[in-house]
This record gives sequence, structure tokens and C-alpha cells, in this order.
Amino acid sequence: MPEGPIARIIREKLTAGLAPDRLEIEDDSGRHAGHHHEGGVDGHAGGESHFNLTVVSAAFEGQGRVQRQRAVNALLREELAGPVHALSIRALTPAEAAVL
Repeated sequence: MPEGPIARIIREKLTAGLAPDRLEIEDDSGRHAGHHHEGGVDGHAGGESHFNLTVVSAAFEGQGRVQRQRAVNALLREELAGPVHALSIRALTPAEAAVL
């Protein structure tokens, strides 16, 4: 399935800010149909409001889990203030990803 406009923005910002080795963006909005906060960018059900992210980047070296999450949240500040209601973040270093 092609990425929507919010997923593309997320990909662009995380790519520019973290130069990830791997970036997976899953739009999980469909599982939240009927919730009061669904709608995302276009106000329609499944409208890019909930995402699961896996980010593998050397930029996370030496950082704890909270620091990594804060780094991702800072890059996506505008989206989290607007259309994105929920973001699940799995942030790994390349070495951590290699053992999974």
C-alpha cells in the first residue's frame, strides 16, 4: 500500500534528522476506527493518525531509550501537535538491530 502524505513527511523528517539504516513506518490508524481521535490529516476514518515506527540509526549510539524517543518526537513535533495522535517508536542502533 502506498504511503499517505503524513507517512511521507515522517519518512522525510526522520531520514533527514537521523540518517537511518532502516526505517519502517506502519500506519496503524485502521485499528483505531471509531475512536474519538481518529481522522488524522483528512478527518476521515483511518486518516493517518496512529503509526508504529522502527528506526535503526547510528545516531542512537550512546543514548538510552528515553533519549531516542525524545529525538524522534522532536523531529516530528509538528505532526504530533496536529494529525498524529499516537506514535509507537522502536529506536535501535545498528548493532542492536543486527542481533534481532
